[in-house]
Amino acid sequence: MTNISLLKKLREETDVSFSLCKKALDESHDNLEAAKKLLTQWGAEKVKAKSQRTTSQGAIFSYVHHNRQIAALVEILCESDFVASNADFQKLGIEIAMQIASLNPQNVEQLLGQEYIRDPKKKIEDLIKDAVLKFGENIKIARLMRWELGV
Repeated sequence: MTNISLLKKLREETDVSFSLCKKALDESHDNLEAAKKLLTQWGAEKVKAKSQRTTSQGAIFSYVHHNRQIAALVEILCESDFVASNADFQKLGIEIAMQIASLNPQNVEQLLGQEYIRDPKKKIEDLIKDAVLKFGENIKIARLMRWELGV
């Protein structure tokens, strides 16, 4: 039987569904680190499986730096309007727009390879993979733009 406190901790740390967290803990014999590795592995498999699915929904997100000198826009696509309107999807979009304003990637591929400014252990592509696992839909960054005053 899965330890409930471990299950809650894994869920809070990974934001993955309770059922997948329970499965990972069961298969890892309640080893939290091993369960995280299983979730990462399963996430990569899910991302690959969903990567060819059509993304015709989504949203455009913006960020304007506090000095009002730099701004960014990013278009993030998903499969359904239900996910596009989800608060966590919205937060992801704003975080990625802030990343673009801060580090000025020249294209989507460069953005995906950047270290996430809030957690350098993760890359932006990891945030997208985590979102695919969380929402169960294909998610991709379609376009980005960045403006700097006078440039």
